[in-house]
Amino acid sequence: MANSLKLLQENGQSVWVDFVARNFLDRGGLARLVQEDGVRGVTSNPAIFEKAIVQSSDYDNALCAVSGNGDVSAYSVYEKLAIEDIRQAADVLLKVYEATDGADGYVSLEVSPYLANRADATLEEARRLWLEVARKNLMIKVPATAAGITAIRQLVAEGINVNATLLFSQRIYEDVANAYLEGLERRADAGGDVSPIGSVASFFVSRIDSMVDALIDEKITQTKDAGRTKRLERLKGRIAIANAKLAYQLYKRLFATPRWNGLAARGARAQRLLWASTGTKNKAYSDVLYVEELIGPNTVNTLPPATLDAFRDHGRVRQSLEERSKEAESLLEELNHEGISLDEVTAHLVEDGVRQFVEATNKLTDALTAKLALLGRRQTAALPN
Repeated sequence: MANSLKLLQENGQSVWVDFVARNFLDRGGLARLVQEDGVRGVTSNPAIFEKAIVQSSDYDNALCAVSGNGDVSAYSVYEKLAIEDIRQAADVLLKVYEATDGADGYVSLEVSPYLANRADATLEEARRLWLEVARKNLMIKVPATAAGITAIRQLVAEGINVNATLLFSQRIYEDVANAYLEGLERRADAGGDVSPIGSVASFFVSRIDSMVDALIDEKITQTKDAGRTKRLERLKGRIAIANAKLAYQLYKRLFATPRWNGLAARGARAQRLLWASTGTKNKAYSDVLYVEELIGPNTVNTLPPATLDAFRDHGRVRQSLEERSKEAESLLEELNHEGISLDEVTAHLVEDGVRQFVEATNKLTDALTAKLALLGRRQTAALPN
């Protein structure tokens, strides 16, 4: 049987994996996914690194080495470990990058979530990480806050690949896409080469349904109208996909204008939509729902390992992304009619996403501080008298 993951590639969609860990890299896990499943990229975030570093012993040898180098902060230790992993992943993906002429083969590293609302600090850190990782197939991941969008514009102008993340809203997606275009224009007008720049806009999916479904359930408990209950039930599990489908229509319009055509003539690449948060959180829904319903050309889907395995096993491939676009509009109109504001939902989810990454980073640094202290004590105890 054909590999469903490879069939996605044949339908114009690139598969990236939303995971990185030292053991996964050292034992050839990423290389196998590239070879056997056609995986073309890697995304990471603080929560992924927190699980990888804290919840395993894979990094203990590296931590022992670091703990013997004097007084270092837990965050700097995390960053050193993360950069090593990102470099290794980028090296594995370099052949993909070269074979696709820079269309794929990227690995993403996120700027500190503590800086999400500080444009200048985000720029400074993004530039530093870009230089320290020193891989042309790196993408710097920047959250699409107001400050982040300002930073994205400037980073693109400086020739730095960007993964704009934590996108939930079509309006914010349009702001991000325009920031990308403006960054390319600045670079081109200054005589810079725009052809090597790669970028994706990471549009989150399942988190929207999780929050909207909860709000729908609240509405259902407040009504005794059987007809309204039925209408509300019909909306559950459908809003995130509808929102993503309309974002894709917006993408097609934005990258078919004379403005874009002028940049494309100079060698610029379109900023693709990347579907993120595609692991199904509600067990009542298919575990491959957010893959099967969002398949279309010039897109990326970054899958957590469990979803990747599930889709390989039983995923079905069809050109689904442009199916029932008019119905998607109607669904969002119905949601608004029922008193649920998708704008409020998406604004909350951006704030919540930043908060979750901050919490993951705090948890990571706290655990590293404790682990470094323990390793230091062990090393001291092992010294000869």
